[in-house]
Amino acid sequence: MKLIIINGPNLNLIGKRETEIYGSDCFEEYLKKLKAKYPDIRIDYYQSNLEGELVDIIQKSRVIYDGIILNAGAFTHTSIAIADAIRAISIPVIEVHISNIFSRESYRHKSMIATAVNGNISGFGLKSYQLAIESFI
Repeated sequence: MKLIIINGPNLNLIGKRETEIYGSDCFEEYLKKLKAKYPDIRIDYYQSNLEGELVDIIQKSRVIYDGIILNAGAFTHTSIAIADAIRAISIPVIEVHISNIFSRESYRHKSMIATAVNGNISGFGLKSYQLAIESFI
């Protein structure tokens, strides 16, 4: 199985920003643990702060991967373009969030991509990514 984790804006700063929300572990270190835990699964990683780049990688992923684990960051709440890119591909996409978006500011309660994805996981910290991998197994 081949999966790609795609992280959106500001998620390159996991472990450095708002550690009370996102924790103090950097994502790259966590990714190493995920790869070690699932040695039979190819897990690739992509992060961008740019909406168009996220659309591009989602589109390219359709012929490379068996599934996408997507944390679109703030674009979750604003991006019809990312939702349309998800609808344009045939592989499953799981939406993940480190924090519980429903316990935060009201503008974070609405996901523009929720109707396009196969499932949503939020509020389990970095473990949200592991739970998404488990959903593909």
